[in-house]
Amino acid sequence: MPLYMYEVAYTAESLAAQIREPQDRIEVVRPLFDSLGATVLAAGHPFGEYDVVVVFEAPDDQAAAGAALIVGAGGAARSARTTRLLSTQEWVESLQRAHSAAEQYRPAR
Repeated sequence: MPLYMYEVAYTAESLAAQIREPQDRIEVVRPLFDSLGATVLAAGHPFGEYDVVVVFEAPDDQAAAGAALIVGAGGAARSARTTRLLSTQEWVESLQRAHSAAEQYRPAR
């Protein structure tokens, strides 16, 4: 199944609500991912631009987009970004394809 990384920055209002009532938001959204046929593989809370990162598998891009749309429509996210990740096997296959096609490309110099 394809891998995705979903990064979310909360609104100030959402952060204030979480401070008032601390809870594990990953467990709150896990059923959403499950309902779309997706599986949360890892999650954490980085310092910096985003407040939460979720790495998940989904059956296709439409399921991944559906999760992002539902979270975005909820209003708790100030910004979000979904990135499709290649598995190691997919990465190696990409390298092999690039190797096979490399002679067809001449960079402008």
